[in-house]
Amino acid sequence: MKPLAEVSKHIPQEISVPQEKRKQWTLKLKLVRKDWQLYSLLLLPIIYLVIFKYIPMIGNIIAFRRFMPGGSIFGEEWVGLHYFKMFVHDATFWHVFKNTLMLSSLTLLFVFPAPIIIALLLNEIRSTKFKKFVQTTSYLPHFLSMVIISGMILQLSASNGAINALIQFFGGEPILFMQDPKWFRPIYIASEVWQTMGWGAILYLAALTNIDESLYEAARMDGANRWKQTIHITIPGILPTIIVLLILNIGNLLAVGFEKILLIYNPLNYETSDVISTYLFRVGLQSSNFSYATAIGLFEAIVGLVLVYSANYFSKKFTDNGLW
Repeated sequence: MKPLAEVSKHIPQEISVPQEKRKQWTLKLKLVRKDWQLYSLLLLPIIYLVIFKYIPMIGNIIAFRRFMPGGSIFGEEWVGLHYFKMFVHDATFWHVFKNTLMLSSLTLLFVFPAPIIIALLLNEIRSTKFKKFVQTTSYLPHFLSMVIISGMILQLSASNGAINALIQFFGGEPILFMQDPKWFRPIYIASEVWQTMGWGAILYLAALTNIDESLYEAARMDGANRWKQTIHITIPGILPTIIVLLILNIGNLLAVGFEKILLIYNPLNYETSDVISTYLFRVGLQSSNFSYATAIGLFEAIVGLVLVYSANYFSKKFTDNGLW
């Protein structure tokens, strides 16, 4: 039997646990009351998320029910996994799935590193005026609408466009870029790099400002040149930002740019341009097969969720950085 003194040591600790939790909640409520104006700013974003993001998730039920236009918004009858079996055995779906993976992988390979490279180059520029000029010109495409961007792509790549005019000037034959499937992916990736690299560099430039300048001074005293400073100080300094954005990009691997592809693709280049989102648009909205489109969209969302969790797990395991 334990002595009474040992037993009495544990009694106050067990009793104090809920009291400590109540104190923490009381303190949190006091902080909320004190800064209620700041917390009230969260109200509109929360309402937006609830109305436009969470409530529509209820509509995913029609992936398991037969939906008829004009009928119940939750479908007419339960069909289980019927629509999932449809796209599993649909050769067209797997073709667009392959196209989506190809475009997404190329985007991750070429588009994702572009803002990092731009930020590192801008960080080395000493002329303030030239730096501001480069920043302004690289940010500009982000503020153009997707319709304007797509129109520029179609005009430049047309048979009588600027690119073909340049090719003919040097004695070459004009190329029908948008009619040849093999040219769609290079055109899409090049336009994505041009459109996103400047705006994406903002986050990395902000991360660069948090690197301690004394680290560079110590490296210079040790004889490290610019390249070694970049490798051993700059890149590790912005690595957490890179990891977070990489995880988010991996999560959106199947959500490749719908608007741009929809505006510039055509039946002649479907072989390489047709992706899941455009296939969903044709099947769901144009063909009114909403249940089938919902099943594909739900599959895409589940794959994205698995990719985010997997990327975060491996990132935490190997780099100790992650989203959570």
